[in-house]
Amino acid sequence: MASPAPIPAPAGGAAGLRARLTIPVLAYCGILMAVMQTVVVPLLPDLPRLTGASAGAVSWMVTASLLSGAVLTPVLGRAGDMYGKRRVLVASFGLMAAGSVICALTSDIGVLIAARTLQGAASSVVPLSISILRDELPPERRGSAVALMSSTVGIGAALGLPAAAVVVQYANWHVMFWVTAALGATGVALIRWAVPESPVREPGRFDVTGALGLAAGLISLLLAVSQGGQWGWGSARIVGLFLVAVIVLGLWWWHQLRAEQPLVDLRLVSRPRVGLSHVAALLTGFAFYANSLVTAQLVQAPEASGYGLGLSIVQTGLCLLPGGITMLLFSPLSARISERRGPRITLAVGAAVIASGYALRIVDSRDLWMIMVGATVVATGTTLAYSALPSLILRAVPPGQTASANGFNVLMRTIGQATSSAAVAAVLVHHTGLVGGVPVPTLHGYLLAFGVAGAVALAACAVALTIPGDAGPKDTRRVRGRTRPVGDGALEGA
Repeated sequence: MASPAPIPAPAGGAAGLRARLTIPVLAYCGILMAVMQTVVVPLLPDLPRLTGASAGAVSWMVTASLLSGAVLTPVLGRAGDMYGKRRVLVASFGLMAAGSVICALTSDIGVLIAARTLQGAASSVVPLSISILRDELPPERRGSAVALMSSTVGIGAALGLPAAAVVVQYANWHVMFWVTAALGATGVALIRWAVPESPVREPGRFDVTGALGLAAGLISLLLAVSQGGQWGWGSARIVGLFLVAVIVLGLWWWHQLRAEQPLVDLRLVSRPRVGLSHVAALLTGFAFYANSLVTAQLVQAPEASGYGLGLSIVQTGLCLLPGGITMLLFSPLSARISERRGPRITLAVGAAVIASGYALRIVDSRDLWMIMVGATVVATGTTLAYSALPSLILRAVPPGQTASANGFNVLMRTIGQATSSAAVAAVLVHHTGLVGGVPVPTLHGYLLAFGVAGAVALAACAVALTIPGDAGPKDTRRVRGRTRPVGDGALEGA
């Protein structure tokens, strides 16, 4: 296996320009991936009329990309470690652009859902990009670049909602997908031009059985979690899906422990520094996602409810925009905290800030300025936490497994987000009142959802503090003439 050779400081000319643009290009791709995930949200109320499909069928425009992203992220991460990270990154981004073109050309709900499934492949962009940054950047530039890359998920989500809302309000809805297709094609060209192919590989045979088993288990689990409220938590379909998930994932775990070259190295996952980082990712994903879900519904609630502001979709997106800007501004701070105190402290601080943001939401969720302040505080904490998670993984795994390990970490965030969506929906369904004959969640229901998310954030903080201390960035050794950071697995495979 080749060892990473950090690129030197950018030189002049075209080569120097490409080296300087590597980080911005990867960040652009991460933001566009998050935008792709959120652009359909403003469309959901009108899609039944536009496509002639039921509301239940239309909801799969979100569910399909969630499921495919959860399945493909660890799979494509492993493929990147084996066959080349830039190669797999180009393929995943190309699938996203192709899905956008298909969405732009059709109004058939079945084809739209299939296209959104293709777009889910872009979820692997962040772990693949973080792995490329580890392989290509020297240690002094790596922390801030990884922090920025991690923050692109929140930045893109905050930018995507208002941008899509404007397009939906003032143009044909297909235009939105033509725009994302053009941006996606631009991303593919930029990756091929500015992003180098990493020499770090983990050769071997791809674990097809492991990939299929993981796909079947995750689809069953996430289907049950995401559709439980609609199909009924005690229904035969949901109970059956949970049973299938337990059986299939149990067999998958058994297979991974015995495979010579597993899709996911579970022995590595069992290490406290790696395993606890994944648990923290799940809890942080849960806590973060409730902010966007609840805020959007709360500010759009009718004024007759006694607490709602009756805002439009565009106005709602603008309320969430400061959070995205804050994530962009605070990512360098996260890197500095991690350099001085270690990423586990950054993660703990971020989770505590998320909890404090929800405390503000509980104190006052009637005034628009306080709603925006509370949502922005949660976004700030999310920046710190999400930026620290990949740094924890990078310090704990061998160079040849960074993409697959970060892909699994992103998977845990996705499961946390799916669980958060189901939990928030369950809380709000059980706390509703009639406003003009229409059922609307009560303010108590929203405050209870904030309380649950805040409690989960505190749990994430506690888990972060139990993660074994990591070697700081100054703790380095000379390996083959180069300085490399020391951590669990940092020297493995060298």
